[in-house]
Amino acid sequence: MADKSTAPELLALRERIDAVDRELLALLNRRAALALEVGEIKKREGSVVFRPEREAQVIDGLKAVNAGPLQAESVAPIWREIMSACRALETPTRVAFLGPAGTFSEEAALGFFGASIVRVPCASIDEVMHAATSGAADFGVVPVENSTEGVVARSLDLFLTTPLFIIGETNLMVRQNLLRREDSLQGIEAVCAHPQALAQCHHWLSHHLPDAERRPVASNAEGARLAGLDSRLAAIAGQRAASEYGLHVVAPAIQDDPQNRTRFAIVTHPLRHPSPKASGHDCTSLVVSVSNRPGAVHDMLVPLKNHGVSMTRFESRPARSGQWEYYFYIDVEGHPDEPRVEAALKELRGACAYFKILGTYPIDVH
Repeated sequence: MADKSTAPELLALRERIDAVDRELLALLNRRAALALEVGEIKKREGSVVFRPEREAQVIDGLKAVNAGPLQAESVAPIWREIMSACRALETPTRVAFLGPAGTFSEEAALGFFGASIVRVPCASIDEVMHAATSGAADFGVVPVENSTEGVVARSLDLFLTTPLFIIGETNLMVRQNLLRREDSLQGIEAVCAHPQALAQCHHWLSHHLPDAERRPVASNAEGARLAGLDSRLAAIAGQRAASEYGLHVVAPAIQDDPQNRTRFAIVTHPLRHPSPKASGHDCTSLVVSVSNRPGAVHDMLVPLKNHGVSMTRFESRPARSGQWEYYFYIDVEGHPDEPRVEAALKELRGACAYFKILGTYPIDVH
């Protein structure tokens, strides 16, 4: 039987694909040359290289005109990488994330900025924030909420004490795997992972490894690194960490919630990057507190209702004052440049004892 791979029809199609690839490469280089010209103008004007609202508008526009067969959800990651490579020609972008290599935070950073960045892995969320504050990194990527375990308290608390603000967000489907040097569940004495990951896999661990110690570490990738050094240890982490540290995936997808997702905030310093302009699909995040009196929380929310501004998130955190006071973290739809949002926030500010806008940024509505 003739090898189908040498069929004339297939060879002809491969030649046509090769020709298209060469055309694409030429077009990408044309785009890169134009990006360099834009970069020179930005340098003269003193404007920033990365504009998240501009990139969101480009991707939204391409999705709108896409006629297939390329799927709409494939457009965004392709163009993020193109824009990332072009951005890197203008200036290197340093991005801090919870490390070491192989964490979901690193995956979130690459998904948002593309692969053409300078990676700055940090040992803790505090260090990520410090790197972005001090200028060691241009941006930081921090987890803020998990669909199973709720808010990441440390990230929310640090928003109160740092000058950083949010310029973007990204959501990541979190697939937790049990990783080990040995391809077996036998002999596991301890499972090392971030406390959130241990909580997300509680039922699986209780059923399959009831006698194993659950050992919290700074990150899942750190757990994977430790598991790579000791055959008695296992880790909970993603496929990227398994590849990074040469571990077997002993059990895949052990998270209790099959739809487990984590939301990450992209933060930067206002002296190095302006707040994104309105993109048409925006979210505004803020933190507020009110005096401890009857009806105070209700009164705080009335301006949003009166001006038709939708609230998409509402979380509370203790103020640690010893007086049973709370900070409220709120997300609303829209941008402060929109009159209705501007009016609502102005009234809300007047009703609050503490008011801080954490950031306004474009969101992916597709």
